[in-house]
Amino acid sequence: MKDIQSIVAQMTLEEKAALCIGASKWTTVAFERLGVPEMIVADGPHGVRRVEDIHAVAAESLPATCFPTASCLASTWNVNLIQQMGEALAEECLALNVDVLLGPGVNMKRSPLGGRNFEYYSEDPYLAGEMAVGLINGIQSKGVGTSLKHYAANNQEFQRFSISAEIDERTLREIYLTAFEKAVKQAQPWTVMCSYNKINGTFGSEHYHLLTEILKNEWGFEGLVVSDWGAVRDRVAALKGGLDLEMPGPQARRVNEVVAAVRSGELDEAALDETVRRILRIVFKAKETPKQGTFSAETHHELARQVAAEGMVLLKNNGLLPLKGQQRIAVIGSSAKHAHFQGGGSSHIHPTKVAVPFQELKSHAGNAELTYAPGYPADNSFRQEMIDEAVALARSADVALLYIALPAFKESEGYDRRDLDLTDQQVALIHAVANVQPKTVVVLNNGAPVAMSAWIDGVAAVLEGWMMGQAGGAAIADLLFGKANPCGKLAETFPLKLSDTPAHINWPGDAGVVRYGEGLFIGYRYYDAKQMPVLFPFGYGLSYTTFAYSNANVSAKRFKDTDGVTVTVDVTNTGSVAGKEIVQVYVHDQQAGLVRPEKELKGFAKVALQPGETKTVSIKLDFRAFAFYHPEYKQWVTEDGDFDILIAASAADIRQTLTVTLESTLNLPCILDEESTIREWMADPRGKVALGPLYAKMEAEARKSFGGGDERYGNEGAIGMDLMEMINDMPLVSVLMFQQDALPAHPEDMVADLLKHVHNM
Repeated sequence: MKDIQSIVAQMTLEEKAALCIGASKWTTVAFERLGVPEMIVADGPHGVRRVEDIHAVAAESLPATCFPTASCLASTWNVNLIQQMGEALAEECLALNVDVLLGPGVNMKRSPLGGRNFEYYSEDPYLAGEMAVGLINGIQSKGVGTSLKHYAANNQEFQRFSISAEIDERTLREIYLTAFEKAVKQAQPWTVMCSYNKINGTFGSEHYHLLTEILKNEWGFEGLVVSDWGAVRDRVAALKGGLDLEMPGPQARRVNEVVAAVRSGELDEAALDETVRRILRIVFKAKETPKQGTFSAETHHELARQVAAEGMVLLKNNGLLPLKGQQRIAVIGSSAKHAHFQGGGSSHIHPTKVAVPFQELKSHAGNAELTYAPGYPADNSFRQEMIDEAVALARSADVALLYIALPAFKESEGYDRRDLDLTDQQVALIHAVANVQPKTVVVLNNGAPVAMSAWIDGVAAVLEGWMMGQAGGAAIADLLFGKANPCGKLAETFPLKLSDTPAHINWPGDAGVVRYGEGLFIGYRYYDAKQMPVLFPFGYGLSYTTFAYSNANVSAKRFKDTDGVTVTVDVTNTGSVAGKEIVQVYVHDQQAGLVRPEKELKGFAKVALQPGETKTVSIKLDFRAFAFYHPEYKQWVTEDGDFDILIAASAADIRQTLTVTLESTLNLPCILDEESTIREWMADPRGKVALGPLYAKMEAEARKSFGGGDERYGNEGAIGMDLMEMINDMPLVSVLMFQQDALPAHPEDMVADLLKHVHNM
C-alpha cells in the first residue's frame, strides 16, 4: 500500500475536490503525477454489467454469467454456495477489468409490492445479513471490492429519489440496519452505497447519523461511502454527512463548490482530507490484484444452474413430482421458450448463454413427446384463442407443464407493483388447463410473491422458479424430473392477499413522506402478531424426501449473555432419496421490558443427508440473538429471564422447543426521569430500592382507602377497580400530587431528590 498521507499532502485543494467526484459514469479520477490510478466499477450483484463505454450508463455490457437474482439466492439458505458464487463473480470482474462490483443489496422487503424486491434478499434482517456476508467474502477473497447497498431504507420505488422514510430509531436499528451492520462487521465491504431517499427528513447522501455516527464510528467501517448514481443534491452537505465519493462524473460545478466551501471555511479541509484518504485506500487496494485472465463461462454456467436449483422452492406437490414415465408432455407458456431469468433495470446482464426451458425439458424427457403452446402474449391483451390452443394440448397429454412468468410491465426496477396478481390471461390459462388436465404443474418465474388462492387448489404442483438466472431453465428440468431434489425455502412470506400485508395501510406514502407505521412487525413478525393465516410461511419449502428432528439440546440451560449458547439437534432423512434440509432457529422472549415480536430468526443451517442418514446440526446463538435495541439506553440490551429456543422447519412448523435462562451482564445507566411511571421506577433496580418503602406505603393506603381485595367488593375493591394497576402507569410526580397534603415536601421536590439519589447509586 502506498503512503497515502504523503500523497494527500502533495495534492492541491482542487485535486482533492476532484477525487471526491467520479471521472465518468464508471470510473474515479486518476492523477498520473501522483501515481493515483483510476478505479473501475460495474453494476451487480448477480452478474457483472461491465459497460465498455465508460461515459454511458445504459449501454450494452460485455458478456458475463447471469446468476439468479437475490430472491432466489436467499431461498437457498446456503451461505457457502453463495460464497462460491461470489468467487465466480470476482473471477469475471478480474477478466473484465472491474475493480468494484456494485452489490449486494440488503434492504428489507417491507412490502411484496417493492419494485426492486428481486434484487433484495429477504424480509428478515438476519437471513439477509448472512447472505450478504457470504457473497461479499466470496468476491473480496479474490481481490475485487463490493458495494453494500442501498444504505438505508430503500424499500420502494415510488418517489425513491426524494421520499422520506419515517422510521423510529428502534425499528431502524432492529429491522432496517441489522443486515448492513452484520455485513460491515463480518465482511468489511470495500464500499457502502447510500440510498436515494431521505430517512427521517434527511437525504441518505447527507445523513451524518447514518453515515458517520453509526456506519463509520460505531460499526468501524473502513471503506468509502459512495452515492447511488445521481443521489447527491448538495455535495458540501454530503461531505459533511460522511459521503466520500459522488457518482457519476465528471461534474466540474460540484468540484468548484467543494473548493469554495473549503476556502470560505464552510467545510473543514481536514474533513476533506479524511474523505480523500478513504478513497485512495480503496483505489490502491483495488490495484493490488492484477485485472487479467479469463473465466470459464461453462463452469460458471453450471454453478448458476446449481444455485438456481437450490434456490427454487417447491410450494405444492400432490405426488406428481418428480415426473416418471409420462410419454406425452404438454409444455405451455411463452416463458418455456423465452426464458424469463432476470429483472429489468441497472442489474440487467448480457448472459454468456441461456438455457432454454423447453430444450432442457427435451434433454431430460427421453423418448417422451413434447408439445408446445405459448398460452399468453407478451403484452397485457387477452387472447382466448391462445388459451383454447393450450387446452387442446393439455387434454391430450399425460401431464401439463405451465410456465408462467410475471411480465416486465408488472415487475421491474423503477416502479412498484400495483398488485400481487398474475395477468388476467395467465390466471384464465391456469384455470382452463387445470380443468381438463388434473396433472398440471405450474412453474413460476417472478421476483416476489404472487397471489395464488384463485387457482392453486386446482393444480397438482407449484414450483417457484424466481428470476432464475441464465441456467435456470436447466435447473427447472433437473427438479421436475428428479435429477435434483428441491431444497430451497422461502426467504419471505407469501400472503393470501395484498390487504393482509404489514405495510398495506402505510404504502406507498404521500406528500413526500412514507410512515413505517408497522414498526418492527414486517414479514412473519406481523403475521405471528396478528395470528393471521398466510399462503406460504417464511422458511417454507417442500422436498421429495422427509426429515425428522430429534434430541434437541443446548450447551447450557442457564448462561450469561456474553457467552451465548449452542443449540444442537439431530436431523434424519426419513425418505428414500437424498436431500437437503434447512434447520431454522427462532428465539422467543417470554417476558420483555419492551414489546417484542413473537419470535425472530437467529440462526440456521443447511444439511445434506442420504436416505436414512442422521447428522447433528449445531447452531451458536450469541448476545444479539437475545438482545433488543432500547431507544432510551441507545444501545442493544439483554434482560434476565427465560427464552424459548424454537427449532423449526419453517416459521409455521416448530419441531422442537427448549427453554433457557439468560443472565444479563449489562450494568445499564439509570434512565428514570421526572415523567417516569411508578411501574418504570419499580422495574429499575435502583429505582426499586429508592421507591420501595414509599411504594409499600402507597399500596397499603390504597387498599385501606378503597377496600382493595375486600371480599365485599370483589378483587377490584370498593370503587370497582384495581387502583394499583392504574397508579402503576401514572408518573410518580402525578401520584404524589394527589397526596401532597400528607407529604413532608412538595411532590416535585421529592421526585427530584429521589432522582438525584438513584442517579448517584
